[in-house]
Amino acid sequence: MSEFETTNKSAEAKPKLPITVSKPTPYTFDLGHLLANDPNPIEVSRSEPLNASLKTTARDGVQSLLNQLLTTCPITSSQQGVLLTLPSPATVLPRHKPLPTPKPPTKWELFARKKGIGKYSAKPGAALADKERRKKMVYDEEKGDWVPRWGYKGNNKSDDDWLVEVNEKDWKKEEDAAAQGSSIRGMSRAERKDRIRRNERKMRSNERKTRKPGSG
Repeated sequence: MSEFETTNKSAEAKPKLPITVSKPTPYTFDLGHLLANDPNPIEVSRSEPLNASLKTTARDGVQSLLNQLLTTCPITSSQQGVLLTLPSPATVLPRHKPLPTPKPPTKWELFARKKGIGKYSAKPGAALADKERRKKMVYDEEKGDWVPRWGYKGNNKSDDDWLVEVNEKDWKKEEDAAAQGSSIRGMSRAERKDRIRRNERKMRSNERKTRKPGSG
């Protein structure tokens, strides 16, 4: 006898379990959550392992749930297959955290909605233009408004940087300028003017050198 024949005979010898489940206390169901509640105590047999008893109890609960679904819920047929419509859930499930509250609109959104600006405009392509504009903006949680990502009043500039350390070289220039009765800002302006004059003299000298003799 082959192994296949032995397996086939053992499968045929295994009895089929009944589709009806009888319990001393009937099940209660919440079909919206696919829930079957068994109020009966679990019967544990001493002649078989604990897992086998638990598996039998779970099987009876699933079979009762399927029977209840097939006998009470409307069944329809469509191109996707046979569909079974579940009722609304009756059991309120607990949440670890409360439901998120909708974010209130900003002042700009209220103004744009009132004036019909950006995505609230009836013009075609206004929503896309508003989306492109928002790429250059970022929401500031402290100010509660949209600000530019960079540039004037940009988010990359912080008001906390009111104190800036001056390096030793610039500090020496400031001391030298103060000794002369001036400031480093005035010295920088004078240096720029002097550099411009030197450049102008070099340009005139180069023009004279490249000018052909006798060209006047």
